Amino acid sequence: MKKIEKPKNGEFPSYAIMYISLLPDDGLLLKHLKENFDKTKEFIFSLPEEKLTYRYAKDKWNIKEILVHIIDDERIYAYRALCFARNDKTELPGFEQDDYATFSNANNRSIENILNEYESVRNATITLFESFDKTALLREGVANKNKVTVRALGYHLAGHELHHINIIKEKYLN
Repeated sequence: MKKIEKPKNGEFPSYAIMYISLLPDDGLLLKHLKENFDKTKEFIFSLPEEKLTYRYAKDKWNIKEILVHIIDDERIYAYRALCFARNDKTELPGFEQDDYATFSNANNRSIENILNEYESVRNATITLFESFDKTALLREGVANKNKVTVRALGYHLAGHELHHINIIKEKYLN
């Protein structure tokens, strides 16, 4: 797999460090995206069915909603990466993640259905990032009023997934 170097400070908004810092500085972003999905899928299938709709607090998402949130986020960030890689200078809007979760229909779907969608989206993301050359990976654009490079969007995706899996392990399984 191709190497995609970790973004440097200034290539992403300050809040994204919480995601990007979860990945090693080895340039193996695509490998991590693939392996992390495989680990996530195995982990989710190991959980009892009743845990998938458990909420640790009243206004918190359940695990199914978290998974669909990860999918939604990945689609949006991959679209941003595509736009910026193609040198589109259009400033892209943000999105309201809580509204997306509310209308996700996650709890009326089987976990198999959610994970099939997740896998399809992840494979598309990996294929997209494999297509970018070094110049495209360093292109930047503005999304949600924040300047960001294409490679930083990829690292955000991988770290965002790890962040939410860590939260599930810490708050949903105790």
